[in-house]
Amino acid sequence: MGVKKKKEMQVTALTICHQDLETLRSLADVEGKNLASLLLHCVQLTDGVSQIHCVKQIVPLLEKADKNGACDPSIRSCLDILAGIYLSLSLKNPLKKVLASSLNGLPEFFLTEAVQSFTSRLQEELSTTDVYSYRKVIDNISCCMENFDVGRAGVSNLLKNVLHFMQKSLTEISEENRKFAGNHIVQTQLMNDLSVGTRVSVMLVQKIQDFQTLHVRISSSPTWLSMCGLLSIFTKFLIDDHLLQTIQSTSGLAVILFIKAMFHPPEEIPDLISSLLLRSVDCTSIPDWFLNCCRSLCCADVSQSTLLFLCQGTLTMLDWQNGRMGPSGEALLLNIVHVLFTLSSQIKESTLELFFSRILASWTNSAIHVLESSSPSLKDSLNGNSSIVGKLLEYVYTHWEHPLDALRHQTKIIFRNVLQIHQLTKEKSDSEASGLAADRFICELTESLLRLEWHVKGKYMCLGCLVDYTGIGHILALAKTIPSQILEVMGDQSLVPYASDLLETMFRSHKSHLKSQAVDSTWIDEWHETWVSPLLFILCEGNLDQKSYVIDYYLPKLLNCSPESLSYMVKILQSSADAKSGSYNSTGALGALMACLRAARAHGHLRSATDVWRNLVSSARIKQGLIHQHCQVRIDTLGLLCESNRSTEIVSTEEMQWIQFFIAYNLNSQSPGVRQQICSLLKKLFCRIQESSQVLYKLEQSRSKHEPENELSKQHPSVSLQQYKNFMSSICNSLFEALFPGSSYPTRFSALTILGSVAEVFPVPEGQVQTVYQLSHDIDVGRFQTLMECFTSTFEEVKILAFDLLMKLPKTVVQFQDSEKLQGLFQAALELSTSTKPYDCVTASYLLNFLIWKNALPSSLSAYLQTQQAACGDGDTSAIVVERNTLMVIKCLLENLEEEISQAENSLLQAAASFPLYGRAHCITGALQRLSLNLQLVSEWRPVVEKLLLVSYRLSAVVSPVIQSSSPEGLIPMDTDSESASRLQMILSEIQPRDTNDYFNQAKILKERDRFDLEDLNASVLDIGASAEIKGKERKTCDVTAQMVLVCCWRSMKEVALLLGTLCQLLPMQSTPEPPSGLLTVEQVKEIGDYFKQHLLQSRHRGAFELAYTGFVKLTEILNRCPNVSLQKLPEHWLWNVLEEIKCSDPSSKLCATRRSAGLPFYIQALLASEPKKGKMDLLKITMKELISLAGPTDDSQSTVPQVHALNILRALFRDTRLGENIIPYVADGAKAAILGFTSPVWAVRNSSTLLFSTLITRIFGVKRGKDELSKKNRMTGSEFFSRFPELYPFLLQQLEAVANTVDSDAGELNRHPSMFLLLLVLGRLYPSPMDGTYSTLSMAPFIPFIMRCGHSPVYRSREMAARALVPFVMVDEIPNTIRTLLAKLPNSTDQCFRQNHIHGTLLQVFHLLQASSDSKYRLNTYFQQELADVAVCTRAKLWLAERQNPCLVTRAVYIDILFLLTRCLDKPTKGNQPALEHLGFWGDIRRIISRSELITGFPYTFTVPGLPQYLQSLTKLAVAAVWAVEAQAGEQARDIPISFSQLLESSFPEVRLLTLEALLERFSTAASGLGEKGLPPLLWNMRGTFLMLAMKENHPECFCKILKILHRMDPSEWLPETEHCIHLTPKEFLIWTMDIASNERSEIQSVALRLASKVIAHCMQTCEETRDSMVPTLKQWVRLVASSCGEHLPTESRLAAAEALTSTTPFLLTSPDPVLELQDTLALWRCVLTLLQSEEQAVRDAATETVATAMSQENTCQSTEFAFCQVDASIALTLALAVLCDLLQQWDKLAPGLPVLLGWLLGEGEDFVVHVESTHQVEDYLFEKAEINFWAETLTFVKYLYKHLSHLLSKSSWCPLSPESLRHLHRTASEQCHLLSQLFRELPPTAEFLKTVEFTRLRIQEERTLACLRLLAFLEGKEREDTLVISAPDSVAETNPFTLARTEAAC
Repeated sequence: MGVKKKKEMQVTALTICHQDLETLRSLADVEGKNLASLLLHCVQLTDGVSQIHCVKQIVPLLEKADKNGACDPSIRSCLDILAGIYLSLSLKNPLKKVLASSLNGLPEFFLTEAVQSFTSRLQEELSTTDVYSYRKVIDNISCCMENFDVGRAGVSNLLKNVLHFMQKSLTEISEENRKFAGNHIVQTQLMNDLSVGTRVSVMLVQKIQDFQTLHVRISSSPTWLSMCGLLSIFTKFLIDDHLLQTIQSTSGLAVILFIKAMFHPPEEIPDLISSLLLRSVDCTSIPDWFLNCCRSLCCADVSQSTLLFLCQGTLTMLDWQNGRMGPSGEALLLNIVHVLFTLSSQIKESTLELFFSRILASWTNSAIHVLESSSPSLKDSLNGNSSIVGKLLEYVYTHWEHPLDALRHQTKIIFRNVLQIHQLTKEKSDSEASGLAADRFICELTESLLRLEWHVKGKYMCLGCLVDYTGIGHILALAKTIPSQILEVMGDQSLVPYASDLLETMFRSHKSHLKSQAVDSTWIDEWHETWVSPLLFILCEGNLDQKSYVIDYYLPKLLNCSPESLSYMVKILQSSADAKSGSYNSTGALGALMACLRAARAHGHLRSATDVWRNLVSSARIKQGLIHQHCQVRIDTLGLLCESNRSTEIVSTEEMQWIQFFIAYNLNSQSPGVRQQICSLLKKLFCRIQESSQVLYKLEQSRSKHEPENELSKQHPSVSLQQYKNFMSSICNSLFEALFPGSSYPTRFSALTILGSVAEVFPVPEGQVQTVYQLSHDIDVGRFQTLMECFTSTFEEVKILAFDLLMKLPKTVVQFQDSEKLQGLFQAALELSTSTKPYDCVTASYLLNFLIWKNALPSSLSAYLQTQQAACGDGDTSAIVVERNTLMVIKCLLENLEEEISQAENSLLQAAASFPLYGRAHCITGALQRLSLNLQLVSEWRPVVEKLLLVSYRLSAVVSPVIQSSSPEGLIPMDTDSESASRLQMILSEIQPRDTNDYFNQAKILKERDRFDLEDLNASVLDIGASAEIKGKERKTCDVTAQMVLVCCWRSMKEVALLLGTLCQLLPMQSTPEPPSGLLTVEQVKEIGDYFKQHLLQSRHRGAFELAYTGFVKLTEILNRCPNVSLQKLPEHWLWNVLEEIKCSDPSSKLCATRRSAGLPFYIQALLASEPKKGKMDLLKITMKELISLAGPTDDSQSTVPQVHALNILRALFRDTRLGENIIPYVADGAKAAILGFTSPVWAVRNSSTLLFSTLITRIFGVKRGKDELSKKNRMTGSEFFSRFPELYPFLLQQLEAVANTVDSDAGELNRHPSMFLLLLVLGRLYPSPMDGTYSTLSMAPFIPFIMRCGHSPVYRSREMAARALVPFVMVDEIPNTIRTLLAKLPNSTDQCFRQNHIHGTLLQVFHLLQASSDSKYRLNTYFQQELADVAVCTRAKLWLAERQNPCLVTRAVYIDILFLLTRCLDKPTKGNQPALEHLGFWGDIRRIISRSELITGFPYTFTVPGLPQYLQSLTKLAVAAVWAVEAQAGEQARDIPISFSQLLESSFPEVRLLTLEALLERFSTAASGLGEKGLPPLLWNMRGTFLMLAMKENHPECFCKILKILHRMDPSEWLPETEHCIHLTPKEFLIWTMDIASNERSEIQSVALRLASKVIAHCMQTCEETRDSMVPTLKQWVRLVASSCGEHLPTESRLAAAEALTSTTPFLLTSPDPVLELQDTLALWRCVLTLLQSEEQAVRDAATETVATAMSQENTCQSTEFAFCQVDASIALTLALAVLCDLLQQWDKLAPGLPVLLGWLLGEGEDFVVHVESTHQVEDYLFEKAEINFWAETLTFVKYLYKHLSHLLSKSSWCPLSPESLRHLHRTASEQCHLLSQLFRELPPTAEFLKTVEFTRLRIQEERTLACLRLLAFLEGKEREDTLVISAPDSVAETNPFTLARTEAAC
């Protein structure tokens, strides 16, 4: 992949002891040719890599010695030394492997000597007695066993000693581990040693040949005793749950392996292990040694983990191949799986769950091995219909959506193995792929999988496995559209990887299947139709997410499978691209074409880029793609240019030109994703340039030797290199120009990111490396200043990018010659650090850091380092310079901060208004964070750190009273200079927290003296809206608001927390008490911890304690890694203390009991989250038990405070993602606490319970991904839910039963049952899966009757919840039966006594069940239709509920809704029959209901009846459906219409009219868009007059809006002529009426009216040419209306309407060759277009771009630009619009009157510059900006484009279009502005760009506008030549981009 720097290998050099060194010196020969000389030379080298080369020479040297036949006595000594060297090297040192490899190649003559040497050396090692040295010996034993023959022989020789050593070492390490309980750092190391020791013991038994013959049978032999001892140890490890699970797992392997090695006879081993697993060991029939070693396994109860790991050991260590263990082995196999199934329901812990899934997958592998030669009985036990396979599939279905990836992967393995197991149980003839496809088990499995929803991830995995086993044919036969179905779901990011993998499996299988059966090449057409056609449809028409994922995941896989399909795709897309190029919401064929070509090029399916440009896609298409309106097309086109599978492919000239063209218009992208992709793709291009340039340099050097025969030889390498250099220079020029004053955040972000990539990809050359470009060569003083000014951006990302870029530049570029400027910059940074604007202190921090790192601090600061100056003088390395500079700056800031804190202690208000303290602290933290931890000036730092701590505590003490008050948000502790001392104390005592436990439990009674104090304070304490006047340092008056005080205080606390957190990182990591390199003492660390504790537990302001939490987390993480035991134990100590304080519920406790316990949950969260995840998480386990016990309901009403705290803390812990799966075992208990807490009489408990419950729902079901509250993405099957949380099954069932039994008592008492809501909410998120088997005991059926009874609740919302919750519990095929059962429960009309609540609840359940079935994919199934027809018959029996016999409107409404749903479900005729509804006489019933209803007879109600609106809506929906039904059947036989639309629209109820209008609007919209099968139905032909009359009299806003929309959808030619007849208004009067509506009404009506008026105008202009002149006054009113709708402050809908209005009238008013309007009005409309093109909303810009596209495509304007008839982006549409306008001015011959207007736009006339100037002199009163700000528009971009087109226009004109008077007026205005600007610039401070950024930028922008205008005027006056027409910022070079629109070739 090109020329890359190789990573240098780091190898630690070997060393030997002094004695061995002397031996080598004595043995070395003079010539240096013997082995001793070689070894001596080797050990004297200091470089490990060189030593490797030496070691490799050992064997060749010994081979020569062997050939000579002389055995040199010195060789034995050398081999001995080599053995010592090998054993002394660390495990990971590469030298160890190299040495072993070399010694493996020793000549046989020396092998014996080598083995003896290793044996003796290893024996010495085994005599080690130090526990902490055991690990090295164990590692050496392990290395000797791994591919090292000599070492293995040595271990075999010492087997007795090795086994004894392993026994001794494991015993002692285990004992040492117990001693250090609690010290997790030491324990982690010791447990790691235990794990390795166990693993090595297993390796010994496995790898020593003929292990059983080596004294094992002699029970008194040392080897046997050691083996017994080791078996005892492993048994203890296995049952010890305090050890890491990895140790238990390895011990399980070791136990089984040792039993296998020691137990005799081997045939009885399976029975023995079965008895162990089944807990049925007969102690009398087993050997004594086994009972002694494994007594705890035989006799005592063992934990779940022990059984699990025993199963693992059995499956791993026994030989399952070919049924070698016989029938007992098969029995053992079945026993294991039964034990595993028992364990599966008991295991909760996530790590054990993962172990379990792996072991179950291992069992399926073992079963496959056994089945290959097994008995028929085992095959019967394991075939597809067996209970074991059923339970395995049940496990797969309940775990395939598990949150753990690794566990989901295991379910795939299990499923695949189940298929193989089933295959092995079949006869050979049936086990072929074709036979499998027809197999009943496989068929049912496939169908049930296909019935699942596509949001189930496991479905993809299982279908993929089925395709692998049975082929694709069977699945395609069942679901032919499956490719389209899968592509449809690829808009969901979480499903994309699964979907693309399944598609790849399928199309590869299909291709191989078709190829194998085909006789010619026509098979490819079928394959294309199946797989490529759906892809092309998605690429052209799909949504953005869908397309981008298909392009990234699916398209490359398809092309890799079938590269030849590319030409097929391109051919189709080329022909489609001309017809449809796409739009802002669709990429069209052009986008699809670019996506295909991009993927093909990136994956190497195109031979060369040149072929692409010549044969596949034209230059014009590329340019269209680069500025296409749809962002994905632009990205794909750029990707096509930048990406290549060859990183050294030459970048062609065309590509370079297109890239420059792209950059000119695409930097200002609002979408972060698009910006990211642009920057990433350009970086790839730069890498290609850099790497191909290296190839070109090499070619240039070797060109004289040979001429290469490839694309490189087309031109001389030096030419290509020069082109590269020019291209990169041009790109960087464009990017620096984009950093002009006022450029938007997206532009700056993109430009700086790309410049950063350039600096990174083209580094400063070192040594012989050549680089084609260096950014530093293109940076001058002006550009350096531009980068510095980026620090002033309010967006921190821009500051970071600018800082990083400046840091990447070489020091020669960043030079400060002017010491005065340095002082000014430093002074500016200090001033900004005390600004009241929070982002200013961030600017100050970056400025200071830049000055520090570039060694550019003013010399005056050196006074802060007097003592250290001499010491630093000798070795001024860059690191020590940075450290020295940082120290100086921090001392300076600290000195200022101390002084300001002193003033703040006297007057907090003055500090908040004049010098907020947080800025200084932020700058100190910023400087410290960039500092290396390896400090050299330690003695200088110590006092500074000490002072920093003291100052931090002082600062916190000043601001904490506000933060810790009961209501910090609205408080001003007033103080004045005269009485600050006494008053401040009174205020601070008043604002002490009032929400402690004492306050919470009982009312606060004011004492007499309190009254006096409060009255006295009225003048002092103000509310949040109050402000006070104080005098600052400069004696100026300023306002202080509560917001200012609060921001000052909480930000100060935040910065103190971050500063202390940063200081904690300086904590010494050595174990010595006072290490010389550490800056913090143990006492200081404890003080910091106490500070955080106090702050977190007492602060009330969320911003303050959230950020304190950040600092505290840093501290706890460091403490947990600290070797100092006292510090390491601190978090645990703090945790126990706070838990005790929570439990005691002391009234004097300062813990905040409101505000969700404030900082308390954060405090505990920090203590738990920093606990090492690889340990046992004991703190988490103990804390969760305590909290769950506290969170449960209690009898003592006084102890509700601990319960509230516990619930709030649990909520925080369940939300913490860092706790991961470790928190899942406590979810069930948390849910119980939340549901029970919801029934508490105390509001605080109920509130906290609700919050906890909400968190748990998210934790269980995932973050909500859609608008649908019950989207299946956030649901779970019942079996999956209850298998993950089995404790909730009995709990929920019991709670639900209790609620259902008392929900509606006969006594008539109202029992609300608060917990019912939560219960139904949980149950409503479950759903039955077609995969739910019969093997689970956790059936969902018992819940159904209770949920049905909950529908009887007297609470309306509860009945609704019960109905929704019932749906998921009823299987789809059971819905009709359930509905019939529910309908049967409804009363008959003759019944005397019934409850409407019961009826309503039952009807709601019927309605929701019916709705679920209507949404189901089985709706068209004939059997299902018949079932629903039966339901309809049952419904007819209860029709009285829809009529007046039923007095309750609520139940009537629901019953009518059910009837409406049935009409929807049964509206399709079945085969050979008429529609079921007609057949049943259903429509007749409905017509009767409507004709007898209040819609016909009128409403007798004179007052509001409960349920009336709902009833009206339901009835109207049914009536509309009946009318449409009659209309649809009118062709067959005439029927009476029960009610007409006119009658419905005349209703006095707006609900009726609104629903009717909505239905009509939908029909009109369908007809207008051409999507319907036919046009408007005859019913609507004669309703034009009705709509017009209704529009005149309608007073309901929503109905009125709908009527206007209908008129807008209709063709004006149909209804406009009727206005005079129907409403007595001429078309012109109607137009004026519409515009009056648009002027006066609210937003939506105004927008619709404007659209309607514009459509009428367009119609009149098109059809009535003779009346055009008479319409001019009306048009002028319309122009004003449009102009008033374009303001940035208006709603988006208004501006969209204005854009649409402009688009519809463009051919008649904006681009007409014969303008109707006066020039001023026409230009006003063009100004509206330009304004909308610069809107911040993407949708508005896209709509305005449509206007420009329409303007460019007219007959008289299509030659104005090269992009006529193209869909372009708003960024280029702006310049295209100006080009068209300038062209039109010439066509109209209106240049003279038009030019002053355009020059006014350039100058900014009418934009209130004078107001802006005045505002620069005002003090900014607001802490945060409150005005509307457009973050996208760039004034100077508009100025640049306008200037360019005006200069081009004037240069073409041969005469001066302006009169001298006009010239003089414009010149005078511009000159006055220029003079005013000069004056204002002089008034600004020296570093105004930093201190007065807003004013400075505003003046710079106006200066550019003024200079541009003056240059054009000078040209017009003949004072400036044409070639000087360049707009240029004072600090940037002129625009050099050659790709202006005027010079580009025609694209269309």
